[in-house]
Amino acid sequence: GMRVTSGSVTLKKDQQNLVGVSIGGGSPNCPCLYVVQIFDNTPASRDGTLAAGDEIVGIDGSSVKGKTKVEVARLIQATKDKVTINFNKLHADPKQGLTLDLVLKKVKHRVVEGMTSSTADALGLSRAILCNDSLVKKLQELERVSATYEKLVQRVKKFLKAFLELSLAHREFGDVFSSIGVREPHHQASLVFSKFGDTHRELEKNALTAIKAIKPMISDLNTYLNKAIPDTKLTIRKYLDCKFEYLSYCLKVKEMDDEEYSCNALNECLYRVETGNYEYRLILRCRQEAKVKFSKKRADVLVKLELLDNKHVQDTVFQLQRLVTSLARYQTENSTVMKDNQLFPIEVDLCKGVMVLLA
Repeated sequence: GMRVTSGSVTLKKDQQNLVGVSIGGGSPNCPCLYVVQIFDNTPASRDGTLAAGDEIVGIDGSSVKGKTKVEVARLIQATKDKVTINFNKLHADPKQGLTLDLVLKKVKHRVVEGMTSSTADALGLSRAILCNDSLVKKLQELERVSATYEKLVQRVKKFLKAFLELSLAHREFGDVFSSIGVREPHHQASLVFSKFGDTHRELEKNALTAIKAIKPMISDLNTYLNKAIPDTKLTIRKYLDCKFEYLSYCLKVKEMDDEEYSCNALNECLYRVETGNYEYRLILRCRQEAKVKFSKKRADVLVKLELLDNKHVQDTVFQLQRLVTSLARYQTENSTVMKDNQLFPIEVDLCKGVMVLLA
């Protein structure tokens, strides 16, 4: 399912006289030379034409057939300022490289990631690169932040419920005092009780105003809790999936390299190497693409975590300020209402009240 197309690319060298290409294959074991890796922030990576797995067939128009990779590297270094590389572009579906072996390696990396070094050593599992990732620890930190916000939402709900019960109590008191004022025969006492009932109704209104001011805290906290945090968690999990896939290809390349070195030490040659090493080149291409995905996801995660941290700090401060401000306003308004209604002591003509009741 793999095919090749021919092409050429001219790369301008950097200050170190390098183009950023690692070469593999070549004489005496492999009939072709190919790109093993394109290094980041180099002329080759910025150009983007060459990719891992592409076959190198010529340098500045001269064929490299039958040469070793060292000789080809010297040819590239011998040119000044810029070099033209003739190549056969490898076209392959990266899904072909994701075999069962790679899937199992991916699972292994996922398992090892959550282990301590001592546990992994006891089980005979090697600790792969990028283990104990700081972003994984961020995922655990998000779980703790999420639990804190859940508790905060529950506390706010309980607080608002208590506040609502307080407002209902004020209303009940207002109704009671107003009914007493209506039935009270003494004119002055009737006015006082009625006014005291109105005062409690004002207290009820102040409580309801405070509830309306505090209630948006729940929706704001839930937005952070149910949207921002889960979205960031999902991004981190996608990043981890890309990371484990990249590590799996790295491990596969190492195993294939070790296999080739072992055969060379025994003066034997692998069939896949003798026939162009296409399987190895496919894995190199898959590793390169997996690295690109991994790097992009890591950058996305870092941006989201930075935004989330800023929002967490700012949002927490804002919500607490909203709560304190609302309570302070409620306290001030209630204090003003009570000061404007200094109603006690109330003068009541008990004898007249008793006579009215007897009548």
